[in-house]
Amino acid sequence: MSAALAKRRDEARMIFEGRGIPTRRAEEWKYSDLKSALGEAGLGQEAAATRIMGLPQGLEFADLADPNAPAWVSQHLGTLARNAVSEASLAFADGGLALRVPAGQAIAIPLALELSGAGHLRLLLVLEAGASLSLFETGDTAAPRNAGIEIVLGEGAALDHVRLTRPVPGVQVEEIALSLAAKARYSAHFASFGGKLSRLELTIALEGEGAEAHLSGVSVLGGEAHADITTHIIHRKGNTHSTQLFKKVAGGKGRAVYQGRVTVAKGADGADSRQTAKALLLSETAEADLKPELEIFADDVKCAHGAAIGDLDGDSLFYLRARGIPEADARALLIHAFLEDALTNITRDDVRGMVRNAVGHALAALL
Repeated sequence: MSAALAKRRDEARMIFEGRGIPTRRAEEWKYSDLKSALGEAGLGQEAAATRIMGLPQGLEFADLADPNAPAWVSQHLGTLARNAVSEASLAFADGGLALRVPAGQAIAIPLALELSGAGHLRLLLVLEAGASLSLFETGDTAAPRNAGIEIVLGEGAALDHVRLTRPVPGVQVEEIALSLAAKARYSAHFASFGGKLSRLELTIALEGEGAEAHLSGVSVLGGEAHADITTHIIHRKGNTHSTQLFKKVAGGKGRAVYQGRVTVAKGADGADSRQTAKALLLSETAEADLKPELEIFADDVKCAHGAAIGDLDGDSLFYLRARGIPEADARALLIHAFLEDALTNITRDDVRGMVRNAVGHALAALL
């Protein structure tokens, strides 16, 4: 481990020890009681593992435990996120992965990452100017895991990201922080089926003109599953564009959480942002907490947000049943239709098929 990285990790340890595990008193953790879910064991100090299922040609790899890690690692690692949980993953992860796509390189084969085991892990992904990549991320665990991921997109770089997490009995926390230069594009879909507590936190800074971030996601929750996605998109420059579309279905005692904040900085004229979150509650004990927010410090912008929570439309259900479709099948059709427009944002047909299949299995178990 390099001296610079060792110093940064010591700093991260001090920050985490000073702040501790977030509680519900922190506004951004209001709906997800991490401290209670972890219990006396806390986050621990073990290191989890990241497995690359085949390294695509053209992608450069570095081990964060290597004392001779290249300069681009020290330039970017630990610079994007400074919240307590992210600092814990930096402090306690045993090494970690750093990946870079050189300028102008288009990686044709998707990068498949599997996050496994309990503990902390760290990942740095850098796409230089004009580079492009597809990232497919999976993972599950029965014990607590905390993942910290930093992504840097250079000018004109493009990243397609799909995260598919299976239902888990444990606690999963993941923080993803991104920086986008001018004309960079980030498209992401997050499919979650919950856990004792499952939380994904995204912080995206649109640092250059013409940068774009497009987020979508689905959650299907039953039993006592909990799934939280918390986002913060910051439009620092003008003529930037962001969209968010999240659809959630909860039955049993499932709890679906979406907190989405968009900040348009002073001088970011021409920024365009839209965010939508909708939830279907299939039982009286299910819960959905949807909280979109806007902070606007510029004048010439287009910003919209909305949230809706309800049950299936009674008229649509009656229409299908009147045509001989059994109630259970009619309900399943309407729920699939409700989720579909979020799934269509997945660009690769094969990956979209995998997510649809996982959604189908989760709905079959729920209904």
